Amino acid sequence: MLEHPLQSHWPAPLLAKAARVRLAAFDVDGIMSDGTLLFSASGDELKGFNILDGLGLKQLMAAGITVAVITGRRSPLTEKRMTDLGITHLVQGREDKKVALLELAARLGLAQDAIAYMGDDLPDLPAIRFAGLGITVPNGYWLVREQADYCTTVAGGRGAVREACDLILAAQGQLATTLAPYLEPSE
Repeated sequence: MLEHPLQSHWPAPLLAKAARVRLAAFDVDGIMSDGTLLFSASGDELKGFNILDGLGLKQLMAAGITVAVITGRRSPLTEKRMTDLGITHLVQGREDKKVALLELAARLGLAQDAIAYMGDDLPDLPAIRFAGLGITVPNGYWLVREQADYCTTVAGGRGAVREACDLILAAQGQLATTLAPYLEPSE
């Protein structure tokens, strides 16, 4: 059986929380990107997204997990990336991320323990504390790292979202299924 390299390090209570997730919501800056804001000389915003994260999000959705993005900033680049990934639940310009998460959960009819939220800074902390599974990154703010259920081994913008996706998929017994098409014998 195929097992994630971190799976033996994920404690049973963490896996139990991840097994209940039906909605995985993510911040953008510092989570899907490294948190650096780049601007061109003409003032255009530039943003880098990690391709590993994108496939992980697609794998979550293919496994029946609803994916959402809740971000405090408004960015056409974020909108384009989420559209490209097929993520329909995009909430931009909301610093009250817990409130936004509560609204989304109510629309989807989901209980608190069916929600995962991943963020890195103080505006994310109420949502992380509310969610049944709160996730952060090692380059996140210290208090957020202290309060989250799980801190990824890789930094935001460097595959942390993919690690969180793998955690959820592994806990739900779906990781091997999502990886199987890539392991088919070559001819």
